[in-house]
Amino acid sequence: MKAEYCRYRLVFHEPAITSRDVMTDKETYFIRISDERRPGIYGIGECALFRGLSADDTPDYEDMLAQVCADISRQGLTAFVPSDSSSIRFGAESALADLRNGGRRLLWPGRWTRGEIAIPINGLIWMGSHDRMLARIDEKIEAGFRCIKLKIGGIRFDEELNLINHIRERYAPEELELRLDANGSFTPSDALCNLRALAPYGIHSIEQPIKAGQTEAMAEICRKSPIPVALDEELIGCRDTKSKIALLDSIKPQYIILKPSLCGGFAASEEWAALACERGIGWWATSALESDIGLNAIAQWCGSMNTKIPQGLGTGRLYVNNIASPLRQIGDGLRYDPEGVWELPEMEWK
Repeated sequence: MKAEYCRYRLVFHEPAITSRDVMTDKETYFIRISDERRPGIYGIGECALFRGLSADDTPDYEDMLAQVCADISRQGLTAFVPSDSSSIRFGAESALADLRNGGRRLLWPGRWTRGEIAIPINGLIWMGSHDRMLARIDEKIEAGFRCIKLKIGGIRFDEELNLINHIRERYAPEELELRLDANGSFTPSDALCNLRALAPYGIHSIEQPIKAGQTEAMAEICRKSPIPVALDEELIGCRDTKSKIALLDSIKPQYIILKPSLCGGFAASEEWAALACERGIGWWATSALESDIGLNAIAQWCGSMNTKIPQGLGTGRLYVNNIASPLRQIGDGLRYDPEGVWELPEMEWK
């Protein structure tokens, strides 16, 4: 076995704004694994480090990735991938699944990769000025989306209520599902007041109303909120089964959001999903600003999990220099074109 990695800088078409940051580009890494017994065939995965958010955002990240590649090259499938490196585990799992299936970027072949079905996705509305967000909402609805995810916390709360009122004046809850993502922008003292103000608008759910790590406050919000609460950043860095069970049992959310590159990779995400289902907690998957290499892996995994509700996989058009792929966003569905071609740019592998 031979494993190599390279760094890649993704550039946004326009700045991506959340309550945490304004991003114009995003650093990511790719890992390539090949088997000398099959010349020319390799699997590729994305080690989708998210600076400022990933639990594995450490100064020695690239050294750790280089060591993992050296271990895989020396030990093969028995190599140890550190459990506290979620993005590296995500990339390695993806590359190995790709290699097992012939290095064709088919990690979990099935109906979706054959082009027979689409994965329903939500339309993502980034933060911006009132008028810019309003225009984006109208664009998504015109494009055919029936589920919209609106990032809030970047402008005044009364302006955000005005935006939501605009949506509901035109589309009833049974016509358009509306999800909110606060990215921890509320405080424990104002969260329930804000949630009660939002409740009349028929909100499907709100992600991470307060910052992660405030377990008691989040549990109280989940218990009293008139809007279902979904945990997102709260899952990051929660690695072992015992900790996952303790988190779910103490907070008791209505939903969890699974981002495989941030919450431990695919095996860990499947454990999260199983533990949630045992407790009557719903879930859906969301990409974490990966290129189409990572997005393809998450989408194929979702297809293998037989998901029915809209997933958060609509980020493939964010970048000027994304990887050309067979992924196609058509209306409110993500499809895989079996006749499509992967076009990987020249990369400097180490």
